[in-house]
Amino acid sequence: MSLKFSVLASGSTGNAIYVETAGQKVLIDAGLSGKKMDELFAKNGLDPSSLDALLISHEHSDHIKGAGIFARRYNLPIYANEKTWKAMDSALGTLTTDQKFHFEVEETRTFGDMDVQSFGVSHDAAEPMFYTFTHGGRKLSVITDTGYVSGRMKGIVGEADAYVFESNHDMDMLRMGRYPWSVKRRILSDVGHVSNEDAAHAMADLLDTNDKAANIYLAHLSKDNNMKDLARMTVEQTLASRGYETGGSLKLYDTDPSVPTPLTKV
Repeated sequence: MSLKFSVLASGSTGNAIYVETAGQKVLIDAGLSGKKMDELFAKNGLDPSSLDALLISHEHSDHIKGAGIFARRYNLPIYANEKTWKAMDSALGTLTTDQKFHFEVEETRTFGDMDVQSFGVSHDAAEPMFYTFTHGGRKLSVITDTGYVSGRMKGIVGEADAYVFESNHDMDMLRMGRYPWSVKRRILSDVGHVSNEDAAHAMADLLDTNDKAANIYLAHLSKDNNMKDLARMTVEQTLASRGYETGGSLKLYDTDPSVPTPLTKV
């Protein structure tokens, strides 16, 4: 029995992460169309009809675009906090009452043989939150869509064996890019997204208190203001400046908006 996951899609065009144990299968967000969600599952040989729950992080469309249709198609219960439900309910379409469940911030719930802890992040949504997953002494932490990574967040996501960690933008690309200043200001703000460099410093802080080998998946890269090679290089260089070399017990992995990562043990 093991904890496994796949980042099915990650980026500004849509997000979905699959997590499973022998006794439970859950999905974090469904930010692509129902058809594309099915295609992502098929690419990894996964069966969406075997899902037990859909966990929502927040109401932005790149996280809920396919949530309603996916829940109806596979009769899935959806879990989100009260404020997120109020913000997204109309966008999901018709759902039965036995498909709507509250999962509040800073709460731990047990799904079968998996413990899931929610925690708040800093983003311009109603009440955004992400999750950690533990099973059999192994821990996966997922944190994206946050303007910064606070000490409280680090305390919750720390001591993980694997991280899905936001590395959204390169600061220079964003500043020189085509976005209007109002959008740039939003991304750079405390309720926007973390940059490659800031993400790496947060990772190093976590590694300072973590004696486990760690696999880090760089997630939610901006389509317009980042590149995989640039994100990885910046994170590697920043980690190295903090005394952490990648490639040994510390490994970095890319994620993609349309190509899922392999189903991997945590």
